[in-house]
Amino acid sequence: MAECSGIDSNPSSHTMDKSITLPPDEIFRNLENAKRFAIDIGGSLTKLAYYSTVQHKVAKVRSFDHTAKAASDKLYEISVQEEVTARLHFIKFENAYIETCLDFIKDHLVNTETKVIKATGGGAHKFKELIERKLGLKVDKEDEMTCLIKGCNFVLKNIPHEAFVYAKHADSEFRFQTTNPDIFPYLLVNIGSGVSIVKVEAEDKFERIGGSSIGGGTFWGLGALLTKTQRFDELLQLASKGQHTNVDMLVKDIYGGSYGCLGLTGDLIASSFGKSATADKEFSKEDMAKSLLHMISNDIGQLACLYAKLHNLSRVYFGGFFIRGHPVTMHTITYSINFFTKGEVQALFLRHEGYLGAIGAFLKGAEEDNPNQYSWGENYAGSSGLMSVSPDMNPMQRARSGTFDMLEMDRLERQLVNLPLLQDPSSYIPDTVDLTEDALAREYWLYCFEEALDGVVKRAVASQPDMPEAALRAEKFRQKYRHKLQTLRHQPFAYGSLTVRSLLDTREHCLNEFNFPDPYSKIKQRENDVALKYYQKAVKSLEELSWEERQFALVRGVLAGNVFDWGAKAVSDKCLIPLCAQTDCVVFLSERPWLVDSYNQWLERMKGPPHKCALFFVDNSGVDIILGVMPFVRELLSRGTEVVLASNSGPALNDVTNGELQILTERIAAMDLVIQAGLRDDRLMLVQSGSSSPCLDLSRLDKVLAMVVRERQTDLVIIEGMGRAIHTNYYAMLSCESLKMAVIKNSWLADRLGGKLFSVVFKYEVPAGKPSQDCETSTPS
Repeated sequence: MAECSGIDSNPSSHTMDKSITLPPDEIFRNLENAKRFAIDIGGSLTKLAYYSTVQHKVAKVRSFDHTAKAASDKLYEISVQEEVTARLHFIKFENAYIETCLDFIKDHLVNTETKVIKATGGGAHKFKELIERKLGLKVDKEDEMTCLIKGCNFVLKNIPHEAFVYAKHADSEFRFQTTNPDIFPYLLVNIGSGVSIVKVEAEDKFERIGGSSIGGGTFWGLGALLTKTQRFDELLQLASKGQHTNVDMLVKDIYGGSYGCLGLTGDLIASSFGKSATADKEFSKEDMAKSLLHMISNDIGQLACLYAKLHNLSRVYFGGFFIRGHPVTMHTITYSINFFTKGEVQALFLRHEGYLGAIGAFLKGAEEDNPNQYSWGENYAGSSGLMSVSPDMNPMQRARSGTFDMLEMDRLERQLVNLPLLQDPSSYIPDTVDLTEDALAREYWLYCFEEALDGVVKRAVASQPDMPEAALRAEKFRQKYRHKLQTLRHQPFAYGSLTVRSLLDTREHCLNEFNFPDPYSKIKQRENDVALKYYQKAVKSLEELSWEERQFALVRGVLAGNVFDWGAKAVSDKCLIPLCAQTDCVVFLSERPWLVDSYNQWLERMKGPPHKCALFFVDNSGVDIILGVMPFVRELLSRGTEVVLASNSGPALNDVTNGELQILTERIAAMDLVIQAGLRDDRLMLVQSGSSSPCLDLSRLDKVLAMVVRERQTDLVIIEGMGRAIHTNYYAMLSCESLKMAVIKNSWLADRLGGKLFSVVFKYEVPAGKPSQDCETSTPS
């Protein structure tokens, strides 16, 4: 069969033309630290991949030695250190600019360790001599299909919302799929000049099970003959304006309507180009292009469905130069798949389909480093996103905007996996609201983040008072993040589903890019120092209460502590931080019954047997963790429940990090025998969540945390805070008991949920079919 050898005619990326592009050093970033290269050269586009080391600042905390004579009043010291991490860069540009790009790379490539560049694609042979001459590197060609599969596996595993369904007439034309922890098996239909259908069963196990000579090349070739249009994109543009029913013979043209006994509707195509044989008239270029596109798409769709059914596969991904984010193509493929499978199989497309070959070629050259043993995350600060695919956009506009231009991925310190207690990992969606589909919510939250930008900039500068250049870096952060927000206003699907979580994560990425690793570090330090002074008083007052009174006070204490959140404007505007006594926080809480109120059910459960192990995802520093969470943990430990405290691996707003929590817990243990015994007997454990976000994605958690959850037979998950329990995981279904606690500190969100500012969400859930307790409900003493 004739197959695609990397042909790609879409001039859809930022080029080196200065009138329509970023400066080259903003495209080819960090070249001076590049270690390894790979390249995928198609007929019109080159995709370059390289690995670099990135030096950036990280905030570290270290406990003061309080036994020393000159001990500080502060609990710990904060230092900013340099850290080196790995980053992958993927850049797409037109072949017309390949010499200019290679010259730029050569001029800025100071690393002499690089000797070989891995290459794939049909143009790898054509440009082999040029690459070797320009870069002084040996070109080592890799098998195209192997690279394609490797790249596909990599993005499906590491990029949430990589795959999407295209729905032309829906409110949101892109519907992104959640990351399935088990990506295999799947069918990859690669539509190039011809079609290859590949069954992928494991990381390095795949088989070409079929194909067709009727593919993208057929559409291009026949289209050129019929319309005299030579450019692929222009041909698709014609098709987007055409009416295929003027050329195609429909069922109703033969039978006068539908053919009921065979289940054929009247508007079904009975014969592609059928009218052209009998009608004595000229047909428009647009109509012929549309008919041709339908004919080839339907043929490919039916073929894909037959192979999917034959091999019992439900996941079918489409890629190749025929797709490339073109709306007309994706719509016709989607329609065909829906028709032939009666909706049982969805046509799936990939955000980074254009980079699969380059990613695969890079991975082939990096096998000694085994990139698959790490988890990777998309760096939003350095990536351009999925752009408009409106059929009304003409080829020149597409050339200027592009489908995607740059992708950057950072190697994460930890391998990330699913929380083992998710009821159904394949259907888990972290985010409560999809802003790509909810236009009112989208506009509100984009406005909120824009309004908050000045405050974040001021906070960033204030966090580095000894660095005169901090103001300049903060201004660059402002410009970059504002540009991201403007892009997301027009292209909300740029990085997959737009959510509050992704807006927060993008902001953190941009802050890190300009070396603001933890703008709230000193605020957190001050909050922690002050809150610790109240700890013993808070515990003493709790111990004086009756058992039932204490349970309510403990819950109210967590909720009151959670009011203190520097990420919430309603709180930060009130400057509450000096009022750190727990009782001062309670005044902000609404009275029961709360907006969501399962407290009575929780109280009954607490009258029963203790849980074996509770996993507690904690939230803020200061009052929250010290005066809210720790007394609650103390009660669980006293009942005989083991407790795992999961905190952020890296900083985000005023959330407590694992490094800070280790020091805080040691200090609390020094004045609390219950906490001390819990640590000593390994019944209280502190674990990193693997996250550096105010929100929580239970499908991307530290592998060590997942292992601890299994080993300790965790039967209760507690999620605290607006970001973790409302913006994310509000609807998360777990296989064990769960408790979600939060105070709503945003008036718009409160109104959306039917409440008011400082409304309380207390959501205790027991999985269906599992009794919440199986013994007596007598009140403990």
